[in-house]
Formats: sequence, C-alpha cells, structure tokens
Amino acid sequence: MTDSGAQGSYQTGEEFARALDAADPLSKWREAFHVPRRPDGREVLYFCGNSLGLQPRSARGIVAQELNDWATLAVEGHFRAARPWYSYHEQVRAPAARLVGAAPHEVVCMNGLTVNLHLLMSTFYRPSPERYGILIEGCAFPSDLYAVRSQLRLRGFEADRGMIVASPRSGETTLRTEDVLGLIEREGPRLALVMMSGVNYFTGQVFDMRAIAAAARRAGCAVGFDLAHAAGNVELALHDWDVDFAAWCSYKYLNSGPGAVAGCFIHERHARDLSLPRLGGWWGNDPRTRFRMHLEAEFKPVASADAWQLSNPPILAMAPLVASLQIFDAAGMPALRSKSRRLTGYLQFLLDQMPSQRYTVITPREPAARGCQLSILAHHRPRELHAELESAGVVCDFREPNVVRVAPTPLYNTFHEVWRFAEILARHV
Repeated sequence: MTDSGAQGSYQTGEEFARALDAADPLSKWREAFHVPRRPDGREVLYFCGNSLGLQPRSARGIVAQELNDWATLAVEGHFRAARPWYSYHEQVRAPAARLVGAAPHEVVCMNGLTVNLHLLMSTFYRPSPERYGILIEGCAFPSDLYAVRSQLRLRGFEADRGMIVASPRSGETTLRTEDVLGLIEREGPRLALVMMSGVNYFTGQVFDMRAIAAAARRAGCAVGFDLAHAAGNVELALHDWDVDFAAWCSYKYLNSGPGAVAGCFIHERHARDLSLPRLGGWWGNDPRTRFRMHLEAEFKPVASADAWQLSNPPILAMAPLVASLQIFDAAGMPALRSKSRRLTGYLQFLLDQMPSQRYTVITPREPAARGCQLSILAHHRPRELHAELESAGVVCDFREPNVVRVAPTPLYNTFHEVWRFAEILARHV
C-alpha cells in the first residue's frame, strides 16, 4: 500500500523503509551515539529521546578531559585547562543561541529548567493588585504548574484565581491557536504573564509561539516559554518572535545526559537593561568587579543574559553539552527538522493502516504543528500494550491513562526502526 502526501509517497513494505535510510543524508549521525542493547546483544528500538536522549560518543572524551585537567592542574584549571573553567559557559553560548534563534548575548546555560523558570519569573512576573494573572495551558508539565502556582502564592495571590488555563474544546485533545489568542485578548486586563510550553509534553503539539508572543504584546503582558520539548526538536526564532524569555533543559532532544545543565533566553531589550529587578549572584555580576569581595560590594549585572547566573558553571555537568552542541551545529536544525517531518509522517502513515478502533494519534497531523513525538492513545489494554512493546525491545514511555509516547528523533533513529515499531504495534490485540 502507498500514500502520497505533503511529505512524499510512503509504502508499507520493509524494503521501502530500508530505501529511505539508504537515501538519508543524516544517517551517519547514528554512529555518533551509543544505542543501548538488549541482553542478547541486539540494539533496542529507542524512541524515548523526548525523555532522555542517547549519549554522544564524544561526550566521554570531553568529560575525561575535564577530569584530567582537574587531576593535573587543580585550581589552575580555571584558566589553564584545555577549556578554561572560568569562562566555560561562554563556549556553549553561541551554539545554544543558534539552536534557539537568538543572539549569543541573549543566551546563557545554567542550572536546571525549573530553577531557571523561577529565576526568570522573578524578573518578568511583575503583578499588580488588578493585573496578576498567569496564563498556562491546562495540560502543562506538572513542574510548570507547580512553578506558576508557587509564584502566585509568593506574591500573595490565590493560585486558583490567578492561574488562567487554556484548555482544548470539549471532545478535543489539543489547543486551537485561535482559542489561545482569544483567551489572551479577553483576559488581557488581568494578565501579567503568558507562560506556556513551546511543545506540549503530553500531546506533542507545537504551539504557534510567534502568534502567542504577538498576542501577549498586544495585551501588554510578558510572555515566556518552557522549551523542554522544543529545543533540539523544532526550529526556533526566539529573538525574531519577540519572546521576552524562555528556558529549556538539555537532557531530552539535546542529548546532554541525565539532569544536564539547562538553558535560558532573555531578549536583548531586557538582557541589556541593567535596571531590571532580578535575583543576584556572583557569576551574574560584571566580571570586572566579580572578585571585589567586601561588605559594601554592590551587585552590578553584566549587560547580557549572563546577569541571571547565580553561581559558577558546573564543569562536569556542562561537558556533555559541549559534545551535543557540536553535533547539532554540524548537522543543522533545518536538515534535522526536515528528516523529523519525514520520520513522523512515515510513522503516521503506518499507523493509519491499522484499524481505527485500536489506536488514535492525539498529536496534530499537520507537520508544522508537531515535532518528533507522536502520542498514541490505545483504546484496548493500554498497559498491556506498553508491556508488550518493552518485551519486544522497544523503549518508549506510557502516560496515564492510556497514551504511549513515541519519539523517532532524526539524529539517531532510522526509518527501518519506525517500520519495525509499527510491525510490533500491529501485533497487539
């Protein structure tokens, strides 16, 4: 069977999948990663990059370099290491900025995702008694909900009244852009902040960040995005979209290891505004006065996103990020996004061949409205389905009550793996 669509013609046969791989210019990047193996030595089908990306083979050497420099140089490694530790964060600034569509001075890599969201909201959530609401999508990742509720309570507002929730229409699973924009317009007089995901973790829906940012600007409120599932997954243009701030983790699509250092974007109109209130720390201070340690020392923020740093960079945690960003720079997000659309389009095509009463894909069908992930709602024995997938060597995840999330990522997944996954899924009864 064949299908012809926006992403080209697809066929159901195995040889077609192998032909797609043979023609794939990005296929070489799979060898840049360690793929886990089953006890019998066969590689697993790893579709969980939306939760934890695979380890780049180059990461071990970069981490080892830092350990060697620590052993041989000790404190002098801050300035004499192969990658001096004092300025370590600076070497990931430019590639991280290219990844999210920003200028280097608008980006800093530091902390964890939710820590960064709190730091950024301490600056950009400036409520008043009349205007204190925070808009967020209803199916946001729980940590974002915790952060928003706690920010409201810290400022003396009731969380239930201050949180304005964007929800799908009755009977639908994803948000319509026009509904989000309409909600921002209606609630504008009491909105202080729009704080949404770039890509929803549960459905895999890509939100129209440009349109949402423009609507927030018209409403006179700040706008920020959690890009945990967007960075390294979809093309971003945060500066041009006029986003106020954003934060992302780097352990998912960015393949930088469990609990890896996160990233921040602050638009240059804010990053260079030294009058903005913020939580200060010594590494956000102007480097020229950073080491003037006396009781009268005043915090003097550097005129860039670096000003939101609190502490010196954790070198061993940042080393894998160096490896990952080198790969993204070499592969290029336009090429990766193009392959990603073909991978998910192919998987959608194969799922469409199965009886509709068995599975429903709740991720949007439009290629521009989804990234790597397809969320598959199982109508029959969902827990058993996930267990069968695991026993067959598939690594993906399960979300209550009945959704299997599958993320074929373009750096290391193949079309043949997608075909094999669909074959395993078709056997579930």
